[in-house]
Amino acid sequence: MMEQVSLIGGSSHPNLNKEISKILNIPLTDTLITRFSDGEIRVQINESVREKRVFIVQSLCQPANDHIMETLLLVDAARRASAKEVNLVLPYYAYARQDRKDQPRVPISAKVLANLIESVGADRVIVVDLHAEQIQGFFNIPVEHITALPLFANYLREQNIEDLVIVSPDAGGAKRADKLAKKLGAELAIIYKMRPRPNAVEVFDVIGNVEGKNCVIVDDIVDTAGTLVAAADMLLKKGAKSVRACITHGVLSGPAVERINNSKLTELVITDTIPTDNKPIKIKKVLPIAPTIAEVIKRIVNGEPLSILFE
Repeated sequence: MMEQVSLIGGSSHPNLNKEISKILNIPLTDTLITRFSDGEIRVQINESVREKRVFIVQSLCQPANDHIMETLLLVDAARRASAKEVNLVLPYYAYARQDRKDQPRVPISAKVLANLIESVGADRVIVVDLHAEQIQGFFNIPVEHITALPLFANYLREQNIEDLVIVSPDAGGAKRADKLAKKLGAELAIIYKMRPRPNAVEVFDVIGNVEGKNCVIVDDIVDTAGTLVAAADMLLKKGAKSVRACITHGVLSGPAVERINNSKLTELVITDTIPTDNKPIKIKKVLPIAPTIAEVIKRIVNGEPLSILFE
């Protein structure tokens, strides 16, 4: 059945495309992605995808708007080339943090992006660790929401860390942290915080016992790292022996690299849903997401359940 699959890689993360292709033993479809002289994006699929099950892999990382437009054009090109099915693999879903109307006169940007993806004819979306799980409901097509928690759990088990406490950086992430804590048989703690404005955070306190413990902060995104570094400092002041972080998407924008390198974090564990080769972080450990995505693609093609991968 894999012979009927066409794998197309966007320009945002070539290394991830190659790894998925290698694991599945499916060559990447020859695709032209260039720009006109005025900056407009041009795409062309140079091989037939007629009656193929197409999987387009594109991480919507920086520059997000360019990668979004490129993705929409790839979906439209595959649809107009008579593909049997167009599946969109988005290891990182942009605009996910704008998932509700929390102030007057603001858009729900995550919903706008979902509408755009549907409008060009995508049949299914595969995403990794959405900022908010309810974003799945913004789509009227199937959404396969996969998680990196098993990767983190396996890595932490290999480290044999004693007195382990899994920490959520806020109340909204408590469910994610609780899942990881249960996988590891560890305790759970939750940080109470208030964010006065975007990309600024004031940490207040922690709910749970962290004194004398080795803490692991688990979250979906590290952007400017302000929240992460402030949380680590607070936990250490509360008596934690060490603080490390397991975070799916390493956005790492602005002062993030400098903040993390100057912080008291023991380790930053991220996946490669976003390329971070140009981020010189001394304590960075990158876990590959390609095997998980490849297995999901294989199971979708073979009509097999996905839930067993994340139990």
